[in-house]
Amino acid sequence: MGNKIMKLKTKKREKDFNMKEEFSAIHQNEVEANLYVAKSLAACSSVGAFLWILDVLGVFPIPLLIMSIGVAVLVIAYLTPAILCKLTGGEPPWVKHVGVLCSVVGVFAISSTLSKHGPLLWTLPIILSCHYYSKKLTRIALVESMILFPISVIIGLYYGEWDTAMLNAPYYSGPRIITKQILYESVMFFAFPRTLVLFGESFICTSLAERTRTLLKRQIAESQARNRISMELDVATQIQADMLPSIFPAFPDRPEFDIYAMMNPAKEVGGDFYDFFMVDDRHLAIVMADVSGKGVPAALFMVIGKTLIKDHTKSGRDLGEVFTEVNDILCESNNEGLFITAFEGILDLVTGEFLFVNAGHELPFIARDGSAYEPRKIRPGFVLAGMEGTQYAGGSMQLKPGDKIFQYTDGVTEATNAAQELYGMARLGEVLKKNTFLPPKELLEAVKADIDAFVGDAPQFDDITMLCVEYLDRMK
Repeated sequence: MGNKIMKLKTKKREKDFNMKEEFSAIHQNEVEANLYVAKSLAACSSVGAFLWILDVLGVFPIPLLIMSIGVAVLVIAYLTPAILCKLTGGEPPWVKHVGVLCSVVGVFAISSTLSKHGPLLWTLPIILSCHYYSKKLTRIALVESMILFPISVIIGLYYGEWDTAMLNAPYYSGPRIITKQILYESVMFFAFPRTLVLFGESFICTSLAERTRTLLKRQIAESQARNRISMELDVATQIQADMLPSIFPAFPDRPEFDIYAMMNPAKEVGGDFYDFFMVDDRHLAIVMADVSGKGVPAALFMVIGKTLIKDHTKSGRDLGEVFTEVNDILCESNNEGLFITAFEGILDLVTGEFLFVNAGHELPFIARDGSAYEPRKIRPGFVLAGMEGTQYAGGSMQLKPGDKIFQYTDGVTEATNAAQELYGMARLGEVLKKNTFLPPKELLEAVKADIDAFVGDAPQFDDITMLCVEYLDRMK
């Protein structure tokens, strides 16, 4: 019951978070739309001023007083949103309603003055309202326009531009005579058809607003999904990192050896893994492995492989038998067809005997005391999880105090630069030779720095994992 309640609370928190994020994105769009509308209307106010200049020059046969009043109302209305955005930043929700209303008022003023040309501007409020992705706001703009447009036509008959086509009358001269028939025809055959055009145009605009808002919500949902996946990958990355030994010095109370390891995944989570642990009081085990593939599937398989190898490694047990048993278990539940290349070794801290087994992994480099690193040719064996029933055979070598073992994954040798050149075994061997006498930590840092210098800005395609252990003289 408690788990069910916790799940419900978690879902509610996620839903609330998603709603807040959606609201935030839509609100941000409204703020940007407010600024855009304010900028557009401010630009249109200069057009109104230009019309007034044309009337002063006699281009329009409209009394200057009427033209001045109409343009003044337009300029004030069209500059108001810019002033509001300057004062409020366009943040309050009511700013959008003021902006659309101001666009309607400005069009009303110029339409009442220029009866012949003004009707073209009635599309402006509806078009501007589309920037808010709101069907409701577009419909409000339509209603306001449908009410004020016929009124502007009537006002224009008495005071605005004399439209001979609309009035079926000779060019303006003398007093205007407006009959009931002229009023009727002006409203029915001029204003009404154009109002219907606005009504039809609003359907297009509202469908555009709805579609755009749907796309915005879809984009928000996809962004939320990506963010959720990203957060989950961050958690997975941390879990994976916590599974690998990462505290150094790892065994400060053991003077017999020095060990250091590092992993740099190509993605948030990787398929490489390393491990080292004390099998018993005198035996140190090291593991280096690489799961085929990348990302979450490889990381999950890596967890299984790492756990099985460590659980089956016991004191006195043959490492070939360990890999044989681990391989069979991995093959039982390997529906994805993944496999693991792996190397495991156990160092006897008293005698220096080093037992190992290799399942298709990279050749280790060995540095004998006083000598440079050289690759050690050992039997590769077949990969883990590749074929059920595969038998693995272990090997052994004798280490002396001062000897070091360097093991790595193919992400090191296959690191690629912008020219599609591989880092390669030869370059790795050279950098190891140059830094033979460095302790494990400094050696790995030197190799990683050389890889970074070689790769440059090219993307990392594979995990880079390295481990170095030095067998020390306990008497020093």
